[in-house]
Amino acid sequence: MAGASKKAEARDGERKSIRFLPIMPLPDNLPEGRLAIADMANAFGVTHRTLHFYEEKGLLTATRVGPMRVYGQGEIHQMAVVNTCRETGMPVAVIQELLEQLSAAQTQDEADFVFQSAMLARKRELAAQQSTIRRQMQQINELLDFASAPEIEVNDNAPPAHLTSVELRCLELMTEGYPTSRIARALDMEPGEVQVMEKTIIGKFNGNNRFQAIAKAVMLGIVGH
Repeated sequence: MAGASKKAEARDGERKSIRFLPIMPLPDNLPEGRLAIADMANAFGVTHRTLHFYEEKGLLTATRVGPMRVYGQGEIHQMAVVNTCRETGMPVAVIQELLEQLSAAQTQDEADFVFQSAMLARKRELAAQQSTIRRQMQQINELLDFASAPEIEVNDNAPPAHLTSVELRCLELMTEGYPTSRIARALDMEPGEVQVMEKTIIGKFNGNNRFQAIAKAVMLGIVGH
């Protein structure tokens, strides 16, 4: 196990040069020839520490001229690829895999295809995250709308909504985030019957949707968080 770990570390620390890289825009006013580490960092808007990190992970290589670390045109082009991937939020491990695939490319067209495939995969991931964020924002907005709505006076000696035992169990499952289909299985009911019950529960709490009903039930202590 230790031997495999050392091999992985060695692979992270050094990676063979990549013959074919996707065409990437380079920074404006890039100095000609090889770049010292300070110029490389300034050109791409990163720190020396970032470049050292990339080298440790095998995303980039540098040569030494005396005590100075310098980067040739191939390394500069590779840095443009790595920087683009990082700006899209691509994890380091995924970039490592991408560079391995680019190392194996036999033609420029193959390298371009590998890179475009990686970008399409990242695009799908971001689209899924965007959908999740929109759904979460909608839930937050609904809860905030409910919280800012006029309060309804409640008799402290009695719950505001008189729920049957089945409705109370349904509300508890709703609070746990169960979808209608799972609630139906848990209660041994048809999904259509559960949908009617959910609407009844929402109405008893004077809500517009299940999130508002759950929020009010939690605030009133009818169900737990």
